[in-house]
Amino acid sequence: MEIVNAYALVGSYRGAAALCGTNHKTVERLVSRRDGAERQPRDMVRNTAVVEGLIADRVRASDGRISAKRLLPIVEGAGYTGSARNLRPRGGGGESDVEAAAAHVSSVGAGAG
Repeated sequence: MEIVNAYALVGSYRGAAALCGTNHKTVERLVSRRDGAERQPRDMVRNTAVVEGLIADRVRASDGRISAKRLLPIVEGAGYTGSARNLRPRGGGGESDVEAAAAHVSSVGAGAG
């Protein structure tokens, strides 16, 4: 039996899930998709956006060697309310968003002139 048909028959997510041998959340997702309710992506705003320019300047001035521990008091004075954890590089040895922004700013500035 199809999941949507099972839901129409019994009228509950859990009942349809029991008939079809699946999870009630799967039934809910499929029924809402059938009804045209699409998931809307959330707007992700980083809490470092307030002080992004200041962070980029400090990272550039230190050639990327400034630590989150040293950067935190500076950005807190400028209105940052988050933790030092968001100022650290991403895991896996990659560059952080802040370092990426600083690299982008310096590469844009290097081309002009």
